[in-house]
Amino acid sequence: MRELSLVLLCLLRISRKGVQCNGWSVHVPSDVTGELGKMVILPCTFTHPYKTFDRALTAIWRIREPYNGTVIFKCVSQSSSELCKTAISHKNKYKLLGNPRHKDLSLRVDNLTWSDGERYFCRVELAGDIQDKYESRNGIKLHVVAAPRIINITVSSSRDHTFQARCTAEGEPAPALTWTGPPYSSLSSGSSSSHRVTKELQSLTHDGKYTCTAVNSHGRAEGAVYFYKFRASDSSSFTILIFVPLAVKVVVLLVMLSFAVFSREGPPSAPSSLARPQLPECTYENFDR
Repeated sequence: MRELSLVLLCLLRISRKGVQCNGWSVHVPSDVTGELGKMVILPCTFTHPYKTFDRALTAIWRIREPYNGTVIFKCVSQSSSELCKTAISHKNKYKLLGNPRHKDLSLRVDNLTWSDGERYFCRVELAGDIQDKYESRNGIKLHVVAAPRIINITVSSSRDHTFQARCTAEGEPAPALTWTGPPYSSLSSGSSSSHRVTKELQSLTHDGKYTCTAVNSHGRAEGAVYFYKFRASDSSSFTILIFVPLAVKVVVLLVMLSFAVFSREGPPSAPSSLARPQLPECTYENFDR
């Protein structure tokens, strides 16, 4: 009956910020916010009923659920004079900032990604009695936020020969997308999935620059696409547009070839007025006379 009373007393002392029972306590914030691509610190401190403790100590961090959640970090310190040596660090992105011997298990998470937005639970284990293990029950909810970023903006055509502009952006909170540009009468449609939002501008009818703007509480981003639709009045004008540039290229090529041949042969040689008269092929002299 006394053990049941102690259990009930322990449960009654569970609070949002910390858990205390029989000299044990774990204190963590309920929420922590970090920015995408940067680092964040998850605070965790604890107490234990011992005045001094010089045996082996193990620090553990889990995600998703307490006690049975996936272990993402673990370190072990064999004595009070030894640092906590890392045994597990998933993807090498977790580092213990606190000193477990000073009752601090604070963890640093590097290079935040969207998948890091989980609930985290810290745990301490003291070698000896099996009861010398304690873990945060409510854990810390990590919220990953990000300013908007345009990740794709394109123009495409449909089978009915109409054109659409599509813009996709991501951010947290999910950004609001708006299209601006030449006057148009078409409607836009949108879709969203978690932190990613897509909005499409249908049936483009005017040439020009179309700009997509994404906005949330952390900032804004813009992306633009240029749309020009080819128009031909009739088949004859279309033919002229194709063959006139080709004819110009042929004429230029012929002129260049003629110039090359002329340069190679050189100009025809003209008779020189200073040329000496030709001598006879042979001469005869009588040296006896």
